[in-house]
Formats: sequence, C-alpha cells, structure tokens
Amino acid sequence: MVGGSRRQIVALAKGRVQGVGYRAFCADTAMRLNVEGFARNLPDGRVEVVAEGDEATLRQFIERLREGPPFARVDDVEFRWEEPTGEYRGFEAVI
Repeated sequence: MVGGSRRQIVALAKGRVQGVGYRAFCADTAMRLNVEGFARNLPDGRVEVVAEGDEATLRQFIERLREGPPFARVDDVEFRWEEPTGEYRGFEAVI
C-alpha cells in the first residue's frame, strides 16, 4: 500500500468506556490527528469508532483509543481495516 493513502478502521472499545467521556476523547483525539468519522455507544456497553485517514495516522489513533481518557478503563480495542467511503466531514461523538 502506498504511504498516505486513505484507509478506514472500524474499532470496538471494550471496558468502562461509556459515561466516562470516551466518545468526547475520541472526537478530541480525531480532531488533533485530522481523522474523520464518528464514535457511538453500543447497547452492550462497548463504543464503536469508525474513522478515516491515512494508515499511519489511524495506527496512532488506535493507540490513543487503547489509552482512553482518565476515568475510562479500556480493556481491549479490536479493529478491522475497511475501504474508506469518504462520507465523513470532521468527527462526531454520536449520542
């Protein structure tokens, strides 16, 4: 893959990631890294994050997702690579 080409990740964060500012943390981190997409709570307690950017930046983003904000406890972040859709403008913490 050519460096700088656009990619997409779909990530699922597990642990204490709801009600602790995790989605806002995702949005803040995404804006700093110039990543586009969204984060939303799932009914089973996980947070789903869909993000687009270049591969190197997305790898940095995943590492930050694994850290999380101070009150979160991130047990695991699983992710998969997808083809980018180009449909996102900015990053949204979906309610």
